[in-house]
Amino acid sequence: LQLAKSSIRGVRKFEVKESLRVAKKCGKSVKYKMDTENVPNNRLAAYKHGSKSTTELRQRRHEVTVELRKNKKEDQLLKRRNITEDDGPTSPLQENNAQSPVTLKFDEIMQYIRSGQPEKEFAAVQAARKMLSREKNPPIDKIIGLGMVPVCVKFLSASDRPALQFEAAWALTNIASGTSEQTKAVIDANAIPSFIQLLSSPSVTVAEQAVWALGNIAGDGSKARDIVLEHNSVDAIIALVTNGNSQISFLRNIVWLMSNLCRNKNPAPPFNRIEPMIPVLSALLDHEDAQVLSDACWALSYVTDDDVVKLESVVASGAVPKLVRLLGTNNPAIITPALRSVGNIVTGNDTQTDAVIAANALPLLTNLLRHTKNTIVKEAAWTVSNITAGNQSQIQHVLDSGIFNVLIDVLASGDFKSQKEAAWAVTNTTTGGSTEQIIQLVEKYPIMKPYCDLLEAKDTRTVRVVLSGVANIFQIASQIGGTENLCTLFEEIGALDKLETLQNHENEDIYQKALLLIETYFCDAEDVNPECAPKEVNGALEFNPTTPQNGGFSF
Repeated sequence: LQLAKSSIRGVRKFEVKESLRVAKKCGKSVKYKMDTENVPNNRLAAYKHGSKSTTELRQRRHEVTVELRKNKKEDQLLKRRNITEDDGPTSPLQENNAQSPVTLKFDEIMQYIRSGQPEKEFAAVQAARKMLSREKNPPIDKIIGLGMVPVCVKFLSASDRPALQFEAAWALTNIASGTSEQTKAVIDANAIPSFIQLLSSPSVTVAEQAVWALGNIAGDGSKARDIVLEHNSVDAIIALVTNGNSQISFLRNIVWLMSNLCRNKNPAPPFNRIEPMIPVLSALLDHEDAQVLSDACWALSYVTDDDVVKLESVVASGAVPKLVRLLGTNNPAIITPALRSVGNIVTGNDTQTDAVIAANALPLLTNLLRHTKNTIVKEAAWTVSNITAGNQSQIQHVLDSGIFNVLIDVLASGDFKSQKEAAWAVTNTTTGGSTEQIIQLVEKYPIMKPYCDLLEAKDTRTVRVVLSGVANIFQIASQIGGTENLCTLFEEIGALDKLETLQNHENEDIYQKALLLIETYFCDAEDVNPECAPKEVNGALEFNPTTPQNGGFSF
């Protein structure tokens, strides 16, 4: 390879002979590892190797997951409004007069409230609730402006009038389903203690509506969530789950509330408040209802999206085998949060990652890499990349599982976000793997072409990731005398052309890394031994298939 670098500052161009170019090992023995010091959020420095930063780990994990969270808003709602399609009775507590609902105007509502007559008070609250239950444009601000929020909060304590309690709770639930300012009106009226008191109401319907209201309040954000937690709501919620008498609709709302209490960061919920829910959530993973399973998985995904201590609490609860088992369902609403939880757990320490491997997750992750939903493929590849960021025993499990056969397909034809995560899986293997493991990766799996094709990606970070892995592979090749064969393969798969093109990259770091690779491992095409050309077996490269060179090997 003839290299001619322009001497003009800022001009980067290499002229290459038109004739067939055969790469040869350079005379100098230079060990080279890509400098990742200045790469922002680089996952090589962000995962589980001993000296790596846990802050960067969390930042990288956040970047990977935040987009999918946005995409799944409809699958796991922060707030839910109890709406009715008509004005017919919806509460089993309502009496016969509900069959002929009273229609009141706004000014009449407050007149009825001030009357002090129980029948009129009920009619007023019910009328307000029905307005708030409209599917479109509920007049939340108008109802707040009338002063109905403190009135409804007062009626939550009317234990001798469960029908009124229900209507008041329903109205407040729908107000709390609105904006943060509207939710704040409910909080400021001191509704939370009353709702928590109603969790133990003898009326199941009233208790369920209280759960719904607390779920909307907790779903408003970290501040509102923590107010609910500070009022010792968790004990009452756990009691509702463990009594075993809840109807399925009630249980669904309870688990959804639990997920909202675990949700949101900056700050995360106080762990001492939510930790008692973890064994309960783990037990719920054995439930048969899809919505219960989905929300329980989402709750655990929020808990595991944090530090090792919280991860350990989930692992200790026995949740890992159950979460892994749920990866085998055919319901994306369950797979997505279960996969998120498993992916978070393998960002933890080696023991936590081993728990996932021991639960036989790798075959299920292999299947998910073939899933029809791109978001699931991406998350599965991200999870694998976290495992390959572990120790060499964990890397060996991945290599032995055959999952790279499917990752090759993801690299070659997956959507770009999935390709990017698959590239991380390869690069992490070349970073933390032993010499033998890197040899196994390159010789057993035809991974180099789809991997190196990502050198043409428009995403700067992805190009850096691949350059880093390529440098690691070349470093191993130079140690075992396989550089000529790897150079020849590089030429044949078009990767050398891509390296040359990177000399024109606008990013200075990429330019320097590509230049160093070329100058270190490629030079004049003189005195080339044609026997150095690599052989292929079943489409995979063998550096020295039959006659090992000095320091070389045979597979």
